[in-house]
Amino acid sequence: MTAVEITIWSLALGAIGAIALGRAVDLAIHPTPSVAHSNAFHLAVLGFVAVLSGLPEALAPDLEPDILEAVQVMAGPLCVGLSAFLVGGWLNARHRERLMAGSLRLAALVAPLAALACFALPAPQRLPLAGAVSLLAASLTLWAIWRASLMGDRLASAMAFGCLLTLPAIGGMYATAIPLPGVTAAWEAGFAVCAALANGLIGYVLWRRDQHDWQARHEEASSDFDPVTRLHTGVTLGQRLVKAQLRRRRMKHDGAVLAVMVFNIDRVRAQAGPRGVNDMFIRLAGRIQRQVGVVNPVGRYYDSCFVCLVESIDAPVWLRTLGLRVACSLRRPVEVGSSDGQRLEVHPDIGVGIVHLTAQEAHLDEVLNDAERMAEAARATPSRTAMLDPQTGRIVPVEQAQLAVRRIAGARHHGARARPMRH
Repeated sequence: MTAVEITIWSLALGAIGAIALGRAVDLAIHPTPSVAHSNAFHLAVLGFVAVLSGLPEALAPDLEPDILEAVQVMAGPLCVGLSAFLVGGWLNARHRERLMAGSLRLAALVAPLAALACFALPAPQRLPLAGAVSLLAASLTLWAIWRASLMGDRLASAMAFGCLLTLPAIGGMYATAIPLPGVTAAWEAGFAVCAALANGLIGYVLWRRDQHDWQARHEEASSDFDPVTRLHTGVTLGQRLVKAQLRRRRMKHDGAVLAVMVFNIDRVRAQAGPRGVNDMFIRLAGRIQRQVGVVNPVGRYYDSCFVCLVESIDAPVWLRTLGLRVACSLRRPVEVGSSDGQRLEVHPDIGVGIVHLTAQEAHLDEVLNDAERMAEAARATPSRTAMLDPQTGRIVPVEQAQLAVRRIAGARHHGARARPMRH
């Protein structure tokens, strides 16, 4: 390895290490799972580039060749597999689309297993096959991220560009490690630049997603944001819902609108004062967003009602899981601060209404009105969740809805008049 090549890869590792160090400091200040995942990604990239760049052989010539080769074979698939796993959580893939979530799980699982299988091959074939596995898994991850960008995830498009840069970086790293004929210092410089740029761009996007909640809490008050929960409201909420609805139809996905109504505002106000009510709304807004994922728009429809549009569901039966999960989370006690500075525990009295959206045309106002009416009816149900039964067209508790059965011809799916529950 020449002095120029050592300089090239040292600079690349320095750039990647600087970002990893910055995120480590961020983790110390904000010790959250998402920041920890970002740190794991940057450390994996740092190790991958360090192992395949040739620096270990140049700086420590006494290393055992067989051990170094084994580490090089495993480094790429492990790094790409970990990245696919972390991207699945970053995209909230399991709550968005089964195909996307399954593809990322497949890449995360198969890549390391395929790398282990490489050791059954003759030594000259191991590194090339490990490189091919890494490229295939990275391409599958890129496809999933690009698909998420088509569903309206704004950060996913930038993430996709960063992942696109990883393809020449991964291929170049393995071409350097093999080494392939014709890989000169100029080529290595290009590979190193791709690796550093990809790591930097992906790191920035990860940081932006981590900062999402912080920015929402510290944005300047405006008519577009609820001053208490920092959720979208008014015209902005309507625009976000309309855009999400258009994306859902373009992607030909079923979706859902959820309305969450809070019924005991006056009782909480009498118990804890206006400050307690605001604390309760802030906590409820955070719980809703966590359950449906940051990629789905959540807003405050009016004082006692939140709405959310879930852009993609795998199957109608998943609505039962979604509704029960949201209701269970929101019904947990909330600790709030009272007007006199005391900490009190209040129990939110909520109802969750669900409207299943299909490819059929539906006016947003009617859908929201239906979801609100079902949320009111949900107050009388044990689960506090109600929706339209696809077979009978009646509002029923979500646990009683016959979701495996398609609506009978002529029955209302959404937008028409719903018949009330039988008590």
